[in-house]
Amino acid sequence: MEHDPHHDPHRAPAGAEKLRAWWSHRQWLDRPHTGASAADVLAATGWARSVGGSAPYLGLFARAGLGRAEVDAAVARLEVHELPAARGCTYLLPAADFTLGLAAGAPAPAAELAAAEKHLGVGRDEVEKLCLAVERVLSEDEPLDPTTIRELVGDAVRPLGEAGRKRGVATTLPLALGLMQSRGRIRRVPVNGRLDQQRYGYVGWDQPVTGSPADLARRYFAWAGPATLKHFRWFSGFTAATARRAVTEAGITPLAAGSDLLLDPELAAEFAAFEPPAAPHHTLLAGIDGIHLLHRDLPRLLDPADAARPLPAGRAGRSFGTEADPQTHVVLDRGRIVGLWEYDTERAEIVHLPFVPPDDALRAAVARTETFIREQLGDARGFSLDSPKSRAPKIAALRAAAAGATGRPTG
Repeated sequence: MEHDPHHDPHRAPAGAEKLRAWWSHRQWLDRPHTGASAADVLAATGWARSVGGSAPYLGLFARAGLGRAEVDAAVARLEVHELPAARGCTYLLPAADFTLGLAAGAPAPAAELAAAEKHLGVGRDEVEKLCLAVERVLSEDEPLDPTTIRELVGDAVRPLGEAGRKRGVATTLPLALGLMQSRGRIRRVPVNGRLDQQRYGYVGWDQPVTGSPADLARRYFAWAGPATLKHFRWFSGFTAATARRAVTEAGITPLAAGSDLLLDPELAAEFAAFEPPAAPHHTLLAGIDGIHLLHRDLPRLLDPADAARPLPAGRAGRSFGTEADPQTHVVLDRGRIVGLWEYDTERAEIVHLPFVPPDDALRAAVARTETFIREQLGDARGFSLDSPKSRAPKIAALRAAAAGATGRPTG
């Protein structure tokens, strides 16, 4: 067989490159969408997972150049908001999706209450009465923190003892707050208006909760298709039967005969005509950005050689491609993860391990994100318990690996 000088056995096949580039395109990561609002970005690309870290800020900055003040103002105006949504997990949603997000998340607090009934002797009537007591003490203007709420409702809150602490439910109050959030009766407000710090108060609300599994399927496959039924089940938390029914009712069909990848037929012609961009476009994103977490299938974003890379400061014998999630933040180019990074608060710089030879465009993307973090965020935490101290081993490992790869230290 004649040797193909353009063939690289360590790269993904052409079909995979098109899929990755398409996902990046649908995620607004192939070019900046300057002028788009936070709500515009989230409506088009999907709900942004928020766990008290910097992921929403990084994602909105990468896609539309939005600064922290603009995002915080959108939160304050209720154009976007953090709500318990898919699987009961907290996401940043646009106002147009508040009703659907709450409906998607409703089963989780109901399941928590059922578990408390079974294992902790908590009665449903008891929690419903507590919900009414909480509603009476809340206003729609002044947020109250959980400690103040507990003081105001008095004996309506009951401690659950050692058994409750072992299950992560010290009192009945979290059960009531979870139910009330899922019903749109209260909402959680960040105390200082920031999404990357986990101190909250609660205010009263009157938000309808409506939406079907098929409605969620339509949204999901617009953001994440082509995707498999397994991908959709991961995101939604639905059973296999519910997911299959939702996909059928939404009119989602196989990408090709016999394929397990599914796509909205309205996007089929656009996907068929799509060509991956020739020029690189680098973006620095959180490890839980939607480009990964909508599918939670990390190998699809990796070239085979990169999947085999050892993890910086990871456990011996583990490679990047064997992880469920990136253990650091990531650099993306046309849907491929082409590097890892973390922010070093001590030196106020990004430490970056590239998988590809750095060029001016990549260096500019790193510098642009570094300036954003330094001037507007102060840090780029992955999640609420992430800290400069806990992150130090990863930063040191990234710095050492980058120095080994380039022959000089990298910041």
